[in-house]
Amino acid sequence: MNPLRLVGTTHPGVGDIDVRMMERAIELARRAALEGEVPIAAVVYRGDEILGEAANNRESKADPTGHAEIVAMRIAGKKLGEWRLEGCSMAVTLEPCPMCAGALVNARLGKLIYGATDPKAGACETLYAIPGDARLNHRVQMHGGVLAPRCVELLRAFFQQRRAQQKAMKDERKRSA
Repeated sequence: MNPLRLVGTTHPGVGDIDVRMMERAIELARRAALEGEVPIAAVVYRGDEILGEAANNRESKADPTGHAEIVAMRIAGKKLGEWRLEGCSMAVTLEPCPMCAGALVNARLGKLIYGATDPKAGACETLYAIPGDARLNHRVQMHGGVLAPRCVELLRAFFQQRRAQQKAMKDERKRSA
């Protein structure tokens, strides 16, 4: 079983600013894990200006759309005063799901940088290729695998800890019964 995989290590088209924004997303994801959220985070930026950033908040907000990408785009749209994110880029720690990939296209995002691929819900290259689909009205330039080892490790550690906690709770219930 290989739930998360790394992709290429060289990233033509990915600059220093893109890598710095991914590092910021990784930091936000780390914080989210400490709060019990799945450690996924996104940063929307234009040049070196951050327009919106967020981590998943589905648990804390009880919001099924509380994916980092959606929340970060909402913040960026409000900051810009419009829904079009043309000329903007996003760095996100995990390949976007179908909902988020569709939102990237609809927002007219210019470039997507992501870390780990997602074999269960990846909609950029793994299961689907929504942002690059020529049948849609907009295409998003994509670069996967940026700082992927760090992104993968965050997710693996989080879920490993969560499984250990669930096992401990189950064992405690058995002892109490």
